[in-house]
Amino acid sequence: MLAQLTQLVNDVDGAWAAAIGGLDGLLIEGHATTAANLNLLIAEHAGLLQAANSAYAQTLNGGQTRELYLRGERLSVYLCPVKSEYFLLIALDARSNLGQARLYGRDAARKLEPML
Repeated sequence: MLAQLTQLVNDVDGAWAAAIGGLDGLLIEGHATTAANLNLLIAEHAGLLQAANSAYAQTLNGGQTRELYLRGERLSVYLCPVKSEYFLLIALDARSNLGQARLYGRDAARKLEPML
């Protein structure tokens, strides 16, 4: 898994971290080019993804969440569910390429799914 996540960070312009987390908020595996706290990133975004899942599936009748992108002033994160209880997180900087994150992220999620 680590090799796949490292390659993902290298392939996506502006990516500085990639990780697999559980919806329980626990980090499974991750790679970062900074001293970022991946445990904290996974824990916080697990709750956001759960809220999006609940809103779309139950309240809005929109089905399962397929991806989630959050953009802040200094941090952007792309989330892609893997199976029903895991997700892929890609952390991006201001010069990031969201299209690459989506394309390579979905491909990486498909490759990582059998390992989970």
